[in-house]
Amino acid sequence: MQLRLISWFFITLNFMEYTGSQHASRVRRQGRMHPNVSQGCQGGCATCSDYNGCLSCKPRLFFVLERIGMKQIGVCLSSCPSGYYGTRYPDINKCAKCKADCDTCFTRNFCTKCKSGFYLYSGKCLEKCPDGLEANNHTMECTSIVHCEASEWSPWSPCTKKGKTCGFKRGNEVRVREIVQHPSARGNPCPATSESRKCIVQRKRCQKEGKGKKNREEKRKKSNKEESKETKQENKGRAARRQNREQRENKNKTQPKKRKAPNKEPNVAPVDTAH
Repeated sequence: MQLRLISWFFITLNFMEYTGSQHASRVRRQGRMHPNVSQGCQGGCATCSDYNGCLSCKPRLFFVLERIGMKQIGVCLSSCPSGYYGTRYPDINKCAKCKADCDTCFTRNFCTKCKSGFYLYSGKCLEKCPDGLEANNHTMECTSIVHCEASEWSPWSPCTKKGKTCGFKRGNEVRVREIVQHPSARGNPCPATSESRKCIVQRKRCQKEGKGKKNREEKRKKSNKEESKETKQENKGRAARRQNREQRENKNKTQPKKRKAPNKEPNVAPVDTAH
């Protein structure tokens, strides 16, 4: 009976030692995986480690691993960096890498911007654009080919020669049109925007503008001269009449007034009427 009790004592003791060793081993493994795990982290981390950085993020933030040399550090960001796209899960939000030819992407299979040397088309990055499209080196996209478009011709201009419209029989007339749509790199080039053709007009004399102008100027000067002459003569006549009037008034003032003789009836012989 005593031997049986002693046996149970040793069995129980060994079991307790084994259980304690397993718990210590588990604690050591956790310490090696996440040393110095903390709940009060900075930069949007929910939990973090001095060695691995962020281990989990606060709500609505994305978890991404950044490589520093041979080491990867976890960080929490409000949006994924270039070359990554965000995926949301119930337990964690992660940033996943785009394809190698994508600079930015919406999902792994839909690129929004390509790396240098590739052209974007329908969410894919291509080295060469499909038929019917051309590579736009400004936007780095495959775009439709645009051909040149021109407006309708304007009416023909008057027939001229050396800038004149008279004094000749044969001249030239022109018409023009405008470019309303410029072509792309592979589009059809634009046509000519002006045309010229020979024309015939009835020959007529040109009025010499210089001579006509000179004649008009001479007439104007002559008219002004005549008006000035008439004005001078009129002024001279007024002055002479004024002077004569003043002389008469002065003469009347200096001479005494003559008295009028009384009217006397003439002596008339009586007429003998008795016969």
